[in-house]
Amino acid sequence: MSETTYEYSPGLAGVPCAKSSVCYLDGSIGKLQYRGYPIEALAESCTYEEVAHLLLIGELPKAAELAAFDALLRKARAVPATVLGTLKSLPATTHPMTALSIGVSSLAAHIHGDHQKSAAFRRDAAIQLVAKLPTIVAAWERVRSGKEPISPNSALAHAANFLYMLDGKEPDALVAHTMDVALVLHAEHQMNASTFAARVTGSTLADPSTTMASAIGALSGPLHGGANEEVLKMIATIPASSPDTIRAWAEDRLAKKAKISGFGHREYKVKDPRASILQNLSMQVFAKFGATPDYGMATELEKQMATLTGAKGVYPNVDFYSGILYSKLGIATDLFTPIFAIARISGWLAHWLEQLEDNRIFRPNQIWTGSADRNVTQLAAR
Repeated sequence: MSETTYEYSPGLAGVPCAKSSVCYLDGSIGKLQYRGYPIEALAESCTYEEVAHLLLIGELPKAAELAAFDALLRKARAVPATVLGTLKSLPATTHPMTALSIGVSSLAAHIHGDHQKSAAFRRDAAIQLVAKLPTIVAAWERVRSGKEPISPNSALAHAANFLYMLDGKEPDALVAHTMDVALVLHAEHQMNASTFAARVTGSTLADPSTTMASAIGALSGPLHGGANEEVLKMIATIPASSPDTIRAWAEDRLAKKAKISGFGHREYKVKDPRASILQNLSMQVFAKFGATPDYGMATELEKQMATLTGAKGVYPNVDFYSGILYSKLGIATDLFTPIFAIARISGWLAHWLEQLEDNRIFRPNQIWTGSADRNVTQLAAR
């Protein structure tokens, strides 16, 4: 039996699977750009709404374009009663990512049209999904606590409205700004696992809600979206905050080849630029509301790790500070990854839209490792 020889790359590492103009990433120098704009400039000067417009439409909006786009988002925030009913039927122990996946899948019954041929419908569907994800996440947080969901507040911007829907209180301006920047930083990151899942599902011409549910499913895995939760758990295991103790703890982990959550990234060989931005934001939040022991431990761990693993290109990634920051904002730990999805939905949708411009269904090959041409023995003789 002849078999074509292929070069095998575990995890498709380094194998291009698409041509894209959505995101540029050069991890060797810490360069991350959305459609050519540096992440540092976007985080400093643009709201999440502007960034979502950039990703979905292709350009940063002018004032009138932003006003129109923002109005569409605000109008589309409400979730159908049947979707809320589905959430209310789930056990309270359901993980928020599972609830989000179910909620988004159920939107397929409400967001439907000719997504294969109608560019106008695809754009409308994208706006609806960006607008509705925060509502679903906030609604589940309320429902699992035995409370009624809070309706969206059309007077508030995207990030502030999400925080409002969690507890019914308009957030502090710095808190709202912090969440807005966090959403910008997580909005897109090239061909990661969840984005690839979205493009593969989209390539089958599945509807937009189902396509986004597949991306959410990929993000739910602990190797992708859950690292910031693990950072908090990890820091809690460090016995004391002194530099010597933290260094000894890190050396012990490294000697055992145990993972140190929040450090290292498959793409970055320098400090993740998003981690630096979040660290600066954290300092502002802590200056206003008080620091936490976790932050002090984290900054000392970063110092120690720089001397232990910096030469190997192992530095903090975006997850290292995001969980600490969200925790300070009073957000439940298991909501960290759903917030990631709230941000990344615009990037996933940008890739979905791009995929459908010149679509070809994904159908990769394999390297055969099994037996061949085996004889079937009759059941009585086995």
